[in-house]
Amino acid sequence: MTDRALVVVRAGALTTVQDRGRPGYAHLGVPRSGALDAPAAALVNRLVGNPPDAAVLETTLNGCAVRPRSTVTVAVGGAPCPVAVGGRPAAWGAPVLVRAGELLEVGAATAGVRSYLAVGGGVAVEPVLGSRATDLLSGLGPAPLADGMVLPLGAPYGPPARVDGTPQPRPPAELVLRVTPGPRADWFTARALRDLATRAYRVSAASNRIGLRTEGPALERARPGELPSEGMVLGAVQVPPDGRPVVFLADHPTTGGYPVIAVVRAADLPAAAQALPGTPVRFVPVRRR
Repeated sequence: MTDRALVVVRAGALTTVQDRGRPGYAHLGVPRSGALDAPAAALVNRLVGNPPDAAVLETTLNGCAVRPRSTVTVAVGGAPCPVAVGGRPAAWGAPVLVRAGELLEVGAATAGVRSYLAVGGGVAVEPVLGSRATDLLSGLGPAPLADGMVLPLGAPYGPPARVDGTPQPRPPAELVLRVTPGPRADWFTARALRDLATRAYRVSAASNRIGLRTEGPALERARPGELPSEGMVLGAVQVPPDGRPVVFLADHPTTGGYPVIAVVRAADLPAAAQALPGTPVRFVPVRRR
């Protein structure tokens, strides 16, 4: 067995392997998946000398702990968190050398939700449809991490970045989501459209990689009845029967039968990945580009 591997010592609440996902298969019913905070994943890859599409670990809230079987360079970014190597504090947002057998601990997020751990060479689990990403909805890709799991690593691509510091956006105190009208905006009353644009919402604790659920005023339908299932896109704001908007994220289904009132700009979705339950949410209508 190769020594280019990580042994999972503490899997954490939910740690998954993620890369850029598998776009282009929605017509086959395959979700996109991939890192929810894609810029953070790309940055930690760059710090360790990986290409931006190398697979990383995405942690949720309370981090994880791993032990490499060989000396590796790592970087942790995304949600700020304490990092330790062999029980000693180590840098967050910078390349760090971890020797064979040392314990690397990614601690609980001090702000935000999801931290990203990149290792030189990338996590080299077997790809499925061209991606190593874990998809929680379809079950494609590797299973979420469990204690004792062994993850293979690829050969290093290049030297780590030489940096003094890397600016990374802080998790949002208020999540501002720019939206354009959805294909079923006419299924809602004028009051509902006004409420979406002017009323306050909050991130629900029921949010996950499939969708960011909200709490707030229910949006009133202009017409009753069922909508036949139709294609769904990343960032679609779907409104289920309770009237509270749900923003579709990376593991969203490819079809759905609830009306889509709006669509969030793709550039605003990484911030949604880091919004804690209770974070205020504002939907801001913008013109189509």
